[in-house]
Amino acid sequence: MKRNLSFIACLVFACLAVSLSAFAQNADDPASRDDIILLLRTMHSHDFIQKTMSAQLAGVRQLMHEQYAKGDVPADFDSHFSKTMDELIKGMPVDEITDAMIPSYQKHFTHGDIEAMNAFYSSPVGQKVLEELPAVMQEGMQAAGPIVTKYISTWQDRMKQEFHPQHPAKSADTTPQAQN
Repeated sequence: MKRNLSFIACLVFACLAVSLSAFAQNADDPASRDDIILLLRTMHSHDFIQKTMSAQLAGVRQLMHEQYAKGDVPADFDSHFSKTMDELIKGMPVDEITDAMIPSYQKHFTHGDIEAMNAFYSSPVGQKVLEELPAVMQEGMQAAGPIVTKYISTWQDRMKQEFHPQHPAKSADTTPQAQN
């Protein structure tokens, strides 16, 4: 009887070990949907998406303001633009966007990659990155804005010259130079 109990205990343990190993993921296994959802929660993706959009829209607002500055800017431009952009951000279907992004994460990252990212974004430095990145992006866009505006203007002049050679371009140098 004692021998049968030992045999049964060993059998149960072996079955349990085999079944648990079937559920365990190796680092090189594809990332599961749950892996990605945990990562997106760790990254506070809803807040991050909205903060990032707000930061980017501030840069867009500035570029639009510069474009309108060449002409007349309506008196209520800033308030109207802010209201419209706030509505855009608040109405953003973040859950649908998140669901749509999951297969891309699964395609490019393994279970081990997601575990490493979770470890990083759970750390104090990772949380600081998530908190500061929207501001860094906004400041970077503001700094890069004049460079991009000049590049696009030069490119537009070159396109006008190529497609309408009878109209001289604004500047003598019509070849856009990449800025590093």
